[in-house]
This record gives sequence, C-alpha cells and structure tokens, in this order.
Amino acid sequence: MSPGDEIKLRPVTEADEEFLLSVYSTTRAAELAQVPWSPEQKDAFVKMQYAAQKHHYATEYPQASHEIICAGALPVGRLYLSRGDKEFHILDITVLPQHRNRGTGSTLLRRIMDEAAQAGKPVTIYIENFNPSLELFRHLGFATAAEQGFQLLLRWTPAG
Repeated sequence: MSPGDEIKLRPVTEADEEFLLSVYSTTRAAELAQVPWSPEQKDAFVKMQYAAQKHHYATEYPQASHEIICAGALPVGRLYLSRGDKEFHILDITVLPQHRNRGTGSTLLRRIMDEAAQAGKPVTIYIENFNPSLELFRHLGFATAAEQGFQLLLRWTPAG
C-alpha cells in the first residue's frame, strides 16, 4: 500500500472542535512567537481568531466541506473545500507540523485536482507569499492569478 492510500478524509464533527483549534493554532505559532504576550493572551487570541475564521467560512462558503485529514486512523490535519459552480476553492488545507513532508498534502491536492479536472473546473487557494507550501503548489502547477500585499491567489487550471 502506498502512503497516499493511507490518507483518508472524514467529515468534521462537534467532537473535533478541540483538534481543529489545535490545528489552527499551528498556523499562528510563528507569528505569536514574535509578540511579547503571556501564554494566556496568546491562547485567547488564537481562540478569538479561530472563531472568526470559522464564522467567516460558514457565512461565505455555507456549502463547503469541512473534513479531518487522517493518516490511517490518526487525525493529522484539516481540509475545507468549496466545490462551487465555477471553481473548486480550497479555503484551508493544514497538516500538523509533525506530519508534514510525508506526501499528505500533495496526495490530497492531487485528488482535488483530479476531481476538479473531471468537473472541468479550476482549483484556487489564497496563500501567503512566505508560506513554505507555496513551493508545493508551484510544483503541482498552480500559478499566481492575483496578488494583494503578501496574499497570493493561486489557480490551477486543468488541461484542455
């Protein structure tokens, strides 16, 4: 069995809330390392930002799928994907740091790209220009469609 065969998705449940918060917190760790706040202040900030992001996704993309990325039975990340009329838009794909660089992200992205290609739709994602994952997206054929400050809108378009 290849590593990609072990990567599964399952829908988010209410029981996943603590896990999802921990996944989100890893996306803010480097930023929070720069501020002179107490651990309690950092924790409160992360919870507030997580709640704001969750509300934004629910409001702007009510039909998006929210899934837990699993390596075997072990939860290792999250994927929020909107399969819209005109495009597939990845709201968020995050793999926990200790599970990165094992092919999980590239496996999932290729699956999304294959599904989008079958539907004849492009795939988009917003990403910061300093995000280490930018190299993976470029390698998979994503190109910059728009740039605003440090935010890039990446787009992959299926051949044909």
